[in-house]
Amino acid sequence: MSSLVNPLDIGELGSGEFPMVTGLAKYLQENVSDNIADYYERGEFPADLPKALGGLGVLREVTLGNNPFLVGQIFREIERVDSGLRSFVSVQCSLAGHAIADYGSEEQKKQWLDSLCSGESIAAFALTEPQGGSDPSNMQTNIEQKGGKLILNGHKYWVTNGPSADVMVVWAKLGEKTRAILVPKDAPGVNVRTIKHKLSMRVSQSSEVLFTDVQLDPSALLPGANSLGKALACLNQARFGITWGVLGAMEDCLQVATEFVQNRILFKKPLASFQLTQNKLYQMSRNLAGAQLLAVQLAKLKGSENLKPFQISLGKQSNVEAALSTARAARELLGGTGILSESRVMRHACNLETVHTYEGTSDIHKLIVGLELTGENAFG
Repeated sequence: MSSLVNPLDIGELGSGEFPMVTGLAKYLQENVSDNIADYYERGEFPADLPKALGGLGVLREVTLGNNPFLVGQIFREIERVDSGLRSFVSVQCSLAGHAIADYGSEEQKKQWLDSLCSGESIAAFALTEPQGGSDPSNMQTNIEQKGGKLILNGHKYWVTNGPSADVMVVWAKLGEKTRAILVPKDAPGVNVRTIKHKLSMRVSQSSEVLFTDVQLDPSALLPGANSLGKALACLNQARFGITWGVLGAMEDCLQVATEFVQNRILFKKPLASFQLTQNKLYQMSRNLAGAQLLAVQLAKLKGSENLKPFQISLGKQSNVEAALSTARAARELLGGTGILSESRVMRHACNLETVHTYEGTSDIHKLIVGLELTGENAFG
């Protein structure tokens, strides 16, 4: 790896250490990268990607693997192409797949895990509600027990993968407890509405889902998913992936910007020769180096089972903020060229605006860290 995208020569960032990551990078370069701008403009997800990632072993590794560095590298390579693609894997594996693997019954695991890991089936994770947002405790979706059946009613919003999901992990209130229940897409009373007109994360499929008197067997409940804390544990799996994923977007922005300023001639000399240009490149490189070190440290802690939720919040907030700053700086250096889809940096910047606010907004993660530092709850 060049010093450009690995300025501190951090050994753990070398994708060559993992043949799976090398194969993934090759597949994305040959089959996705050249077309991703068109997918973005159309607001379309590459339909053949899930099975391709399944065939490479990527989905199984993220869902069931135990090597945080390998999982981090996978997210990094995918988000180098587009954050929306990484979002699909985050939901398929870190959220829905993780919930079934950790909290599901043996029958549920047997029914879904193999098909999710192969990409034959698509999963969604339905937690957010229109009135809830950053406050999932204000959950109104509910389950009632009637005549040996479970009746699900409610409204979920910003459900990634929703339009194509074969199964949804839906979080709802059952009495005083928060529970997760598996809902097939073809269950009567399930109404999936695709969210359109997005200006960010356009490759990612988003939906709202309405549940009206959906009848399910009690066996649809995930037996181990019996508290809101279990839902937040799934979110932390995804947030760890984001901490690594945004490195790929940052590296791509720095690469594009550096190549551009070296070839752009202004006032009879390269744009790269100007002090202000080099200052911007320095700041981008500094952002990247710090984010890389933080991602590596979190992976070490996760591997030793010592990673704490507030540390994940610190990593997610800090690395996404650094990535967004880097993408914006790259856009500035490219001038007008920076708004063209083929330059990539504007697409990264637009996507990162969303990554900055989902899986916990930037401000919420700051408050999580603040709570750890002070013992004072500033949420309400």
